[in-house]
Amino acid sequence: MSISVEVGLLSGKTATVQVDLGESVETLKRRAQLALGVGKGRLLDSSGGVLDGRASIKKARVDDGVSLTMHINRSQVQASPNAFAAVLGDGTVVTWGCVPSGGTCSAVMDQLTNVQQIQTEAGVDAFAAILADGSVVTWGRGSCGGDSSAVQSQLKTVQQIQASHAAFAAIRSDGSVVTWGHPTHGGDSAAVQSQLQTVQLIQASHAAFAAIRADGSVVTWGHPIHGGDSAAVRSQLNNVQQVQASDSAFAAILADGSVVTWGHPVFGGQSSAVQSQLRNVQHIQASQAAFAAIRADGSVVTWGHPFHGGCSKDVQDQLRNVQQIQASERAFAAVLADGSVVTWGHGAFGGDSSAVESQLKTVQQIQASHAAFAAIRADGSVVTWGNPFQGGCSKDVQDQLRNVEQIQASQTAFAAIRHDGSVVTWGSAVSGGDSRAVQSQLKTVQQIQASRGAFAAILMDGRLL
Repeated sequence: MSISVEVGLLSGKTATVQVDLGESVETLKRRAQLALGVGKGRLLDSSGGVLDGRASIKKARVDDGVSLTMHINRSQVQASPNAFAAVLGDGTVVTWGCVPSGGTCSAVMDQLTNVQQIQTEAGVDAFAAILADGSVVTWGRGSCGGDSSAVQSQLKTVQQIQASHAAFAAIRSDGSVVTWGHPTHGGDSAAVQSQLQTVQLIQASHAAFAAIRADGSVVTWGHPIHGGDSAAVRSQLNNVQQVQASDSAFAAILADGSVVTWGHPVFGGQSSAVQSQLRNVQHIQASQAAFAAIRADGSVVTWGHPFHGGCSKDVQDQLRNVQQIQASERAFAAVLADGSVVTWGHGAFGGDSSAVESQLKTVQQIQASHAAFAAIRADGSVVTWGNPFQGGCSKDVQDQLRNVEQIQASQTAFAAIRHDGSVVTWGSAVSGGDSRAVQSQLKTVQQIQASRGAFAAILMDGRLL
């Protein structure tokens, strides 16, 4: 028996779809998507409940003449080093790329429904998905957190997840924390489990975690050399507002604007040389082995490995009225209030911008690859510098870099989205710097995500490229 079902969008657009009682809700949904000209979404009943796509129309109690709502969520894409995972509009997941990096989720595909968000990290070969009911599904390299079976029963009411390079930490609704993955990278939190209560936020270095609790105290675990041991500064970690991490150290901003650091001293875990200057700090940025702190008056304080930007003495008098700082692996770039830019750190990683200094005016934002920077100016043009083989030279596409609204970076290439939704790429071809094979398809692009060596684009209609 065939029935008629009206399916509407939140915009008010509607379509009437015919479906047989023995057919599935998924079939109804596909027909509605075609009729409405939209991408994947969820079908909601009159009470807002999500209809199970696997159920038959009869079992789902969809009656003739009923009105349903098609809820379209914007697709989300996350990237591990060599793989991508996308949450589609209907809450399902599609993956691609290197299998050991999480490029296939076939083993858990049937569990990946009503996915709200996916978490990974640029160095971890695994993904963790939070479902609508707060449960978690993982896949990828088991030793890096792709296997969460040991803690699966605890992964309930999860609100957010953070990742180190080989482990995950999940905050539950009651403020408790569940960890899994490589033990020495923070996957084992048994030693501090009793302290992991009322946790609000977690930050991660390469192999350790730092959790901020509701009272402003901090709990750390993981590899001691990477900041997993904060015993030496525990008494100072009070009223912490935010924590930033380099590869192997942490820096915490307290409520009074002072800063406490711990972890590997060469990576910024030791800040005694500049401690008296670390006052009224508003924000901290990190390169691989150094930190740069912006103070309330717009001045900057740096520490850590000098070849990674930990020493800014050569440009210190220029660092005034700083609004934002971006970092490559071994250099920093600061945008000043007048739109000019000051750089320091390793010259081959973008720390020397003298060749383009005259062009660095009216800069709005900066993006960084591994060893280069790209700055968007107020008129939508782009200025690049740093390693030419990693995106620091854009001369071959300079005439196309107009009306640019956002830039994304892989390890050694850049991709710019222009106002009309078209895309311009440059840098290493093997990392996504050459998009000629798909250039005709790169239209109406809304968002770009990058893995270590590739790009993925979300189009206006929700399709992935």
